[in-house]
Amino acid sequence: MSEISEVHELAEEAHGQRNKVIALLIAALALMLAFAEAGNGNNENASIDLNIEASNLWSFYQAKTIRMTTMQTAAEQGELELPRITDPAQLEAVKKQIEKWRATAQRYDSEPATGEGRKELAARAIAKQEERKITMQRKELYEVAAKTFQIGIVLASAMIITGLMPLVWAAILLGLTGATLMGFALFAPMAIHLPF
Repeated sequence: MSEISEVHELAEEAHGQRNKVIALLIAALALMLAFAEAGNGNNENASIDLNIEASNLWSFYQAKTIRMTTMQTAAEQGELELPRITDPAQLEAVKKQIEKWRATAQRYDSEPATGEGRKELAARAIAKQEERKITMQRKELYEVAAKTFQIGIVLASAMIITGLMPLVWAAILLGLTGATLMGFALFAPMAIHLPF
């Protein structure tokens, strides 16, 4: 009888140790899940901010385009009036004004010193859109990583109830997959393109 009792105690001890290991696995998966969710949230917020910045830059671009078109139209209108002007002083004043309008229109088109010409604004807006693509890709990778951690937690928990070891191996595999996705999100987000 004592041998049976000893075997039973050893089995319970082994079962308890296995459950502790599974509990540690679940805790590790939950920690990684928290990091993945934080990365997802941070990149979602950054994506929204970058989208707003790009939108503002395109709005500024549009305003510069309208101003430039107004200056060009004024210059063209002034040129149409030149043949009708007989007073030499007035003719010279209109020509100077036309040159000012053209210079202003040119400045609205490109102003490298301030970075606020149409060309510079378009380049900045496109750069923000590209940054947004990267943050969206990071967000997606973190989101998929979070899902893999969640499923891994469920499988590891199910192993405690069922005693099926393949569930633990599947949970570990999902944990490694999630960690790999987080690595790509951090260091090479554009290396993996998710199909959705």
